[in-house]
Amino acid sequence: MKIAVTGKGGVGKTTFAAVLARLYASEGRTVLTADVDPDSNLGLALGFTPEELSEIVPVSKMRELIAERTGASADGLGKFFRINPKVDDIPDLFAKEKHGVRLLVMGTVETGGAGCVCPEHVVLRRLISHLMIQRDEVVIMDMEAGLEHLGRGTADSMDIFLVVVEPGARSIQTYHQIKKLAGDLGIRKVSVVANKVRDPGDEAFVTREIPAEDLLGMIHYSQEVAQADRDAVSPYDAAPGTVEEIMKIKEIIDKEGE
Repeated sequence: MKIAVTGKGGVGKTTFAAVLARLYASEGRTVLTADVDPDSNLGLALGFTPEELSEIVPVSKMRELIAERTGASADGLGKFFRINPKVDDIPDLFAKEKHGVRLLVMGTVETGGAGCVCPEHVVLRRLISHLMIQRDEVVIMDMEAGLEHLGRGTADSMDIFLVVVEPGARSIQTYHQIKKLAGDLGIRKVSVVANKVRDPGDEAFVTREIPAEDLLGMIHYSQEVAQADRDAVSPYDAAPGTVEEIMKIKEIIDKEGE
């Protein structure tokens, strides 16, 4: 099962991705998660401690590794580099495990302009492609709203491309933008999960704005999830109601991925 989770900041996509990963791990599945969001906090949601996370170096910051794999100068001055670097061993070398889930922090690429092709970007893009196409395990990617690291081959290999939204016009607008970007990559099916749903008015808004065939389910607002965030613990361990709702969505995902 290969799942990409995306959405605008603050909608709860990281909570959803983390709980989904823990649910698969609880079944004895081998699970690898990739934090592709520059605002990296998937580790906390999985249950890593802040101290454990402080020791993790994002792949994009591994300058010596990137220089070795691409042939680029480690000081960033090289003009030529390989665009098909070896990446298949990176998850096994650098992913950290907690509660049966392995975490690979990808990091972000700081460039002077959009669309810049640099050694870091090449490594991340090829690594994401490897995770989605060649890894024989459950792979869940926690992504930002932009899809610049995805290529057509990668997109074709995903079982579920999922956008997390909340009941609000800005979030729905982001969903439409992501759906267009996904379409440009050849992703035919974009699934949606509505999070932080508070009342029947929110439910009505979501069902009005999201096509029924795309909507996998709704997750209601939870004070337990908010408290888990304040306590820096995994919502999987602190919010049983939310876990139950995500379990129902997971059952739909499993059926669609068959």
